[in-house]
Amino acid sequence: MNGKKVIGIDLGGTNVRAGIVDHNKLGDVTSVRIHSDGTVDEVMDDLYGLVDQVIDSSVEAIGIGVPSVVDADAGIVYDVQNIPSWKEVHLGKLMEDRYKVPVLVNNDANCFALGEKYFGKGKDAHSMVGLIIGTGMGAGLVVNDHLYAGPNCGAGEFGMVDYLDKYYEFYASGQFFEHVHRTTGETVYQNASNGDQTALEIFEELGVHIGNAMKMILYTFDPELVILGGSVSNAYQYFEKSMWNRIRTFAYSKSLEKFRIEVSELDNCGVLGAAALYYDSRKAR
Repeated sequence: MNGKKVIGIDLGGTNVRAGIVDHNKLGDVTSVRIHSDGTVDEVMDDLYGLVDQVIDSSVEAIGIGVPSVVDADAGIVYDVQNIPSWKEVHLGKLMEDRYKVPVLVNNDANCFALGEKYFGKGKDAHSMVGLIIGTGMGAGLVVNDHLYAGPNCGAGEFGMVDYLDKYYEFYASGQFFEHVHRTTGETVYQNASNGDQTALEIFEELGVHIGNAMKMILYTFDPELVILGGSVSNAYQYFEKSMWNRIRTFAYSKSLEKFRIEVSELDNCGVLGAAALYYDSRKAR
């Protein structure tokens, strides 16, 4: 890494958060609500208002993580989650025209992976997956110390791989609780915390599906580390055992000797990862 001052922006469906990373340290993070039902220009005005509060003349670049499909080369975002008007927004150009610094745009899962790689538990890993398990399943991949997003910024969409009668996201994310057990993850988590046997068995079942997803990731990508994020990862203690029981059926047992799974503990990972888009782009040169 280097000492360049970079703004990291984490754009969500209801809030946008930003902060300056300077010499590998994140300063104060500022957050504002956005008019998620507003027009493209209204949401951009919310974003501009936030960046105007944070930026100064020493900032050398801006990185933005967005929950959407992204053309990272062109800085275009498509079909942003929870912002209906953002069907196709040339976000990178709009920001560069206003602030006159390089702007890098990528999806939030890739920013999660980079946040962990540069600032979290992935610092020493040469190949790793940042796996977000929440209402869905998304991932960012690091290959040879560098983000690999694929030509369409779609690498790591493990959740959409066919599994059983559906796909992994259906069974190995928060969707599992609703689709299979007609309840919510929050309810099952609270019940499991109180020692409810049915809830604990539901988490064991979830762990089997997540373990199968981990095996699929091992067969296709062979990472040394997977770092879990997202709301479901908060219940790791309840599905860890059944997950690892499935992982241990992996055909190449030698590969498991170096394989690790960690749970993210990094605060403001989305902001840090967005800033790390700039550091990672310079490393790739």
